[in-house]
Amino acid sequence: MDWQALRLSLELAFVTTLLLMPVSLVCGRTLAFGRFRGRRLVEALVLLPLVMPPTVLGFYLLAGFAPSSSLGSLWQAMFGGTLAFSFPGLVLASLIVNLPFAIQPAQRAFEAIPRDVREAARCCGMSAMRALVRVEWPLAWPGIMTGLVMSFAHTLGEFGVVLMVGGNIPGETRTMAIAIYDRTQAMNHEAAAVMATMLMAISILTIVTALLFSNRIGRPHG
Repeated sequence: MDWQALRLSLELAFVTTLLLMPVSLVCGRTLAFGRFRGRRLVEALVLLPLVMPPTVLGFYLLAGFAPSSSLGSLWQAMFGGTLAFSFPGLVLASLIVNLPFAIQPAQRAFEAIPRDVREAARCCGMSAMRALVRVEWPLAWPGIMTGLVMSFAHTLGEFGVVLMVGGNIPGETRTMAIAIYDRTQAMNHEAAAVMATMLMAISILTIVTALLFSNRIGRPHG
């Protein structure tokens, strides 16, 4: 069992999920209620990681993180290290890959809030911010949590983009998915099976959690 790889995978999943929380709140609500030019294009860009092959997405991210790129050179000037083949690079790549998993459920949850509930909040004299915090966010919370849980599970099992952007550096970028691949390539099927079982158990737990939250979406709000 590669405990170092498991720790790194869990750390990557936790950090990614934590950073995606405000993104899903803001973007999910904006796409649900906003009516602005280019909205469909924004929705398409959010969904793009779902249909783009991981190696293709990983290639473009690797090119964007390279020291010769604007982002890569800026990162190197600010922090003195490279963005590619580093843990911060993995986090940024994971954020981009998991955008649809986090934003789409949040958007659908906001859209499920009855219009008369939002209008009643305004009629009660609530400011837009107070209505958002006291009414909309609590009602949309099951969908938001569903997206975050699914993002957590997807980050744990991501392989293609992680390998392209982070490589296979022990303690830095080697996640459980990559460790399983290494053990399989080395014909160490017993170790690979143990780690695969561990990931499967965590994935089942997260899926059950996501289903518990998603079952609450769309129920009549009392």
